[in-house]
Amino acid sequence: MDTLFSEIELEARSSVAPLAVRMRPRTLDDFVGQTECVGPGSWLRTAIEQDALSSVILFGPAGTGKTSLAHVIAASTKATFVEVSAIGGTVSDLRREIEAASQRLSLYGTRTILFVDEIHRFNRSQQDALLHAVEDRTVILVGATTENPFFEVNSALISRSRIVELKSLTDSEIGDLIDRALKDTRGLGGAYKLTKDARDSIILLAGGDGRAALTTLELAAGMVKAGTTKKPAKIDAEVVRSAAPHRAVPYDKNKDMHYDIISAFIKSMRGSDPDAALYWLARMIDGGEDPKFIARRMFILASEDIGNADPQALLIAEAAFRSAEVIGYPECQINLAQAATYLALAPKSNAAVDGIYAALDEVRKGPVRAVPDHLRDRHRPGSENYGAYLYPHNYPGGWVDQQYLPDGLSKGCFYHPSERGWEAYRMDAATRDRKPPKKPDSSE
Repeated sequence: MDTLFSEIELEARSSVAPLAVRMRPRTLDDFVGQTECVGPGSWLRTAIEQDALSSVILFGPAGTGKTSLAHVIAASTKATFVEVSAIGGTVSDLRREIEAASQRLSLYGTRTILFVDEIHRFNRSQQDALLHAVEDRTVILVGATTENPFFEVNSALISRSRIVELKSLTDSEIGDLIDRALKDTRGLGGAYKLTKDARDSIILLAGGDGRAALTTLELAAGMVKAGTTKKPAKIDAEVVRSAAPHRAVPYDKNKDMHYDIISAFIKSMRGSDPDAALYWLARMIDGGEDPKFIARRMFILASEDIGNADPQALLIAEAAFRSAEVIGYPECQINLAQAATYLALAPKSNAAVDGIYAALDEVRKGPVRAVPDHLRDRHRPGSENYGAYLYPHNYPGGWVDQQYLPDGLSKGCFYHPSERGWEAYRMDAATRDRKPPKKPDSSE
């Protein structure tokens, strides 16, 4: 099985390796960004420099330096460094490496650092195969994952490892990567120069992904005949746009980003910001999110956050859901956008949701309360003794003062209408309509 050592040697010899591979840092001082994780005085930097690393899981978006850190560890440690990829690796591969590590430790006292890239792709049984070896330090695990390890990695492995989170690179850090690649002999060796607009375009397209930035730079350089260090070839923004016309904004359905973005979408509509609602909607559409999932959440918001301040909102949300079912992409994105902006602009009230939660709390925790006699069903023997039910339509405004709540509860105990929209208007109208009775009672 190839190790990271052999991979590094291969990359050094190869002139056709991708620019992002050729520009991988060799030491921690070459590392761009992640000062919180590998800056001076950090736990990880100290552990690497002192060759005293314990098991660690590197967690962060693509292009933030997880694999590069593994290469730095491989180049600096005295331990044997081996790699198993979770994409094609099996339990047999893991057991073979663990057995070899055990022999090295027993015979020569040599530690083994096991790098598992994309560790979240291992299933539970594969991850379980690592447990004892990690616990007794037969191997020191270095796992890398783009997914939240607390959801995707065995909790027993997490408890035996330190989680180190890497963040997306800043625009300034992406710029540093680009500048180094332009000058370094491992990179483009000074044969190209970027206009300011081209450099800004690459940074924008990268979206915090260092690998993506270097890939875009390499693609753009491939469209221009190479110059020399004295007269470098110019790469302008038009060349960059031709090389990478569309930015691939990260979006993982059913993962952390999926939930973060739908949360931002809902909160933007709740906060009455149509621009933000459209932005997060666009992120989901561009990421291929199921339109029915989006519409279902809007359907819920229509009652939860708008309610009777604008009852029409529920119908608009229903229509959006229907469009997602019947029309689908791409056209239903227009329906979703109309509904999202309507819901964002609608007056807001959470009186309905608060009311039902309060009523449920009373039902579940309060005493069992009897139905008032005058509200009970009349189709049974003895109902003539229930007392008079006042028929509201026999009274002006269709209202008459009588008890509807069970004994022990009073009006206003659950429903607290907002002062906005139709809800406020109807409460005012209902109060105006409540006039003294002028007609005799009538039993149903």
